Amino acid sequence: MALGFEFTPEQQMIEEVVWRWASSWLEPQMAALTEQDRMPPGLFQELGKIGVNGIAFEEEYGGAGLGYVETLLVYETIGRVSNALAMSVGASQTLCFDNFRRNATEEQKRAILPKACSGEYIGCLGITEPNAGSDAMGMATRAVKTGTRYVINGSKTFITNGTVADVMLFYAKTDRARGAHGISAFYFLTDEVTGLTREKISKWGMRASPTALITFEDMELPEENLIGGLNRGGAILTNGLCTERITLSGCCLGSQRACLELSIRYAQERVQFGKPIASFQFIQGKLADMYTSYMASKWMAYSAASYCDSLTNKVGGKGTDLDRKAAAALLFCGEMGTKVAADAVQIHGGYGYCPEYAVSRHYLDQKLWDIGAGTAEIRRMIIARELLRDNFQSGR
Repeated sequence: MALGFEFTPEQQMIEEVVWRWASSWLEPQMAALTEQDRMPPGLFQELGKIGVNGIAFEEEYGGAGLGYVETLLVYETIGRVSNALAMSVGASQTLCFDNFRRNATEEQKRAILPKACSGEYIGCLGITEPNAGSDAMGMATRAVKTGTRYVINGSKTFITNGTVADVMLFYAKTDRARGAHGISAFYFLTDEVTGLTREKISKWGMRASPTALITFEDMELPEENLIGGLNRGGAILTNGLCTERITLSGCCLGSQRACLELSIRYAQERVQFGKPIASFQFIQGKLADMYTSYMASKWMAYSAASYCDSLTNKVGGKGTDLDRKAAAALLFCGEMGTKVAADAVQIHGGYGYCPEYAVSRHYLDQKLWDIGAGTAEIRRMIIARELLRDNFQSGR
C-alpha cells in the first residue's frame, strides 16, 4: 500500500466485499442487537463465507495468506457499522487465533485454525484479571503441574467473547518465583473442560460484544495444551499486544468514518433558521476537524500495519520499534475517536442522544479505546520508553 493510502485492487475488493456484507446483513440488525446486548447468531460463519476470517493465516489452514494491513482494513470496514462487533471479530481472529497460529505446534494449528477460518470456532484471549489490569505481568492465575496435567486456578476479567467462545487462549503463572519470566500460555476448548465458570459483564458501551468474568477452579489441562514452551508466555503476550493494538485501531477508524459520514449527511438535511446547518461555520469547523482526525488516525494505523508486514519475524515488545508504533497507533486512534464521536453527537443535537441514531452507539463504543488493549497512559509509557532508547533514531 502506497503512502497515499491507494489500496491495491485486491485490497479494494476486500473492502467492497466486507462493506457490502456489513451494510446489508449487519446494519439492519444493529439497533436490536445493541438494545438486547446480543451478538448476532452466525456472525463468524458469515465472515467465513466471504473469506475474511483468518485473513492473515496461511492458506493451508483456510486463511487468505495476506497481512495485517488487510486485517486492519477488514476491522475498519466492519467498524463502520459496529465498533463493538469489529472488536469481537478482532478478539477472536487476532488476539486469540493469530496469537495461537504464531506460537502453536503444527499439530495444534491443524486442529484449531481451519475451524477458526470457517467460523465454526469463536476465540477469546485471557490476560486481564480483577487485580492485574495494566500490570499484566502481576497476574495471579496459577497453573500447577501434576503428573502430565496442569491444574488451573484463578480468574480473568473483561474477556471479549468470553461467554460465547469455543476456544480460549490464556496466560498463567507456572513459576511464581520467576515473576514475568515464569508465565506460560495455554489453550483449551471450552466444551472439553470442567471447573470453568463464565459470567456476563454488563457494559454501557460495546453492547453487542459479549464480555465475561471467567473463573478457573481446579480446571485441568493436559500438558499438550501448553503453547510456545514452558515459561515463554511473557514474550508471547507482549508480541501479541503489538498486533492487537495495530489491528484493533481499525475498530476506532471505522467508527470515526461512520461518525463523519453520518454527520455530513445529517448536516445537509437538517434545516434550522431556514437553511441546512451545514452552511453554519461552527458545523463546518467540526466536520473539518473530524475529517482531519480520521485521516491522521488512518495514517498512524496503516503505517504501523504496513511496517509490521514488512518485518520478517514481526516480534514486538520492549526494545522494538514495533512496540512504539503499535502503541502510538492505538493511542492516537483511540483519543481521536472519542473526540470525533463527541463532535458527531453535538452536530446531531438532541437526536444524537437518542439510541435510534447510530452516532449515539458509536459515541458509547469509542470510549473503550482509551482503556482497552492497554490504557492511554500505558501506551504513552511504552512510547516514551522506546523514544528514550539509546539507539532510537527520529523519523522511524
